[in-house]
Amino acid sequence: MDPVMEGLEPRLLWKHFDELRKIPRCSRHEERAIAYVVSVADRLGLKYKKDDMGNIVVRKPASPGHENAPIVVLQGHVDMVCEKNKEVPFDFSTDAIKLRMEGEYLYATGTTLGADNGIGVCAALAVLEDKDLVHGPIEALFTVDEETGLTGAFSLGEDMLEGRLMINLDTEEERALYVGCAGGGESEINMPVLWEEPLGNAFHINFSGMKGGHSGVDIHLGKANAVKLLARMLWKAARAHDLSISNFSGGDKHNAIPREAEAVVVTRSDPSPFKDIIMKAFEEVRFEYRTLEPGMDLKIKDIELPSKAMTEEDSRRMLHLVVSLPHGVQRMSPDIKDLVETSTSMAKIRTEDDVYIQLASRSSSSSQLEALRDRIEAIVVLAGGEAGRGKAYPGWLPNLDSSVLAVLKASARELWGRDPEIKAIHAGLETGIIGEKYPGMDMASMGPQIENPHSPDERVRAPSVRDFWDLLSLSLKKLA
Repeated sequence: MDPVMEGLEPRLLWKHFDELRKIPRCSRHEERAIAYVVSVADRLGLKYKKDDMGNIVVRKPASPGHENAPIVVLQGHVDMVCEKNKEVPFDFSTDAIKLRMEGEYLYATGTTLGADNGIGVCAALAVLEDKDLVHGPIEALFTVDEETGLTGAFSLGEDMLEGRLMINLDTEEERALYVGCAGGGESEINMPVLWEEPLGNAFHINFSGMKGGHSGVDIHLGKANAVKLLARMLWKAARAHDLSISNFSGGDKHNAIPREAEAVVVTRSDPSPFKDIIMKAFEEVRFEYRTLEPGMDLKIKDIELPSKAMTEEDSRRMLHLVVSLPHGVQRMSPDIKDLVETSTSMAKIRTEDDVYIQLASRSSSSSQLEALRDRIEAIVVLAGGEAGRGKAYPGWLPNLDSSVLAVLKASARELWGRDPEIKAIHAGLETGIIGEKYPGMDMASMGPQIENPHSPDERVRAPSVRDFWDLLSLSLKKLA
């Protein structure tokens, strides 16, 4: 085991995490992670079943004397969001995650950690391996490609599961139980533009140093969106000077707030006042975000003229579009205190033949979700573009009478002397889709304390993993 994790408990869970961190498992490239699950099942002599998508369920018989207990499904996803700081030399297709410990927190070094959902996956693997646990029959379901649109769960074979009690292991707050989640859907925008050979002075603008984060769980924190803010700065410059855009790019994952953005722009105007406007706009932005984003940085570099740039008219039209499109919290829940009901995040932008923009929208209200995507489409049409809609995924309606929830609450009271918080999450979980595929599935979700997921600042509070494990172990005993 990596020396960084020596002494962490439960040792069996961390042993599996040490193996998992060495395995490339970006979304849609989880083959080796699933192969590791298969190797564990084979070593333990457990039966398993895979579907055509690559999802796998491993079955463990009940402890002696508990054969007649109901089957409990433990569920998590093996893929991770692969994000790194630009200056970090790291290849997610080959390199092992490099760990470091600061106080009680385990981090990666310059990359995402994969605690989301690696800790949950390793908890399920530890349950499969632990011979001292008391439990009924177990079905450990490991899904693929959760992070890019829940496609593993969408493709889950309807004959994969027999159990109708499920503990999802993919939430990220210690001593809290989750009983609901948001649904969501993406908007895929294309805006045709005309290109020409530019004249004047060219600049490369690099805007970096922001923290990013999960575009659902962290959206209420008001973190900076690099794409939106760089567009704001360029829009101000375009009001006073001619401006042509050769390249504008930022963001990488649909479910992560963009941390960096860059642009190549051309102006025939005097370059000094042009740069001054951009730097003044940057100073305004930096002051606004001085508390949330202390590492924000902008660099402007003179470069040779690019071979092509958008016409000035289309450059302005693109900036109008990016500035106008919504980002952030759109509505708070009228029913659950402090819960975001509806939000959207501008996830990425690219300029190749056309302008491509992706937004990821979420809501616990299906009508509010569609109203928001209607609004996005209306703005895009006004700008002369088209907005396609990705397949929406369902939310998970809370069931406070859940028998699984009752057992988890009773176990928490026994362990900690108080009730856990009962919450819903403003993010997509696979529970909504699984519940739709398997009518009558009784579900609750739990996890350790994981902070800043989907960014290189991702970290997990190590003592909370022990609490998470203790709660899972006791709950399985009570469900048996």
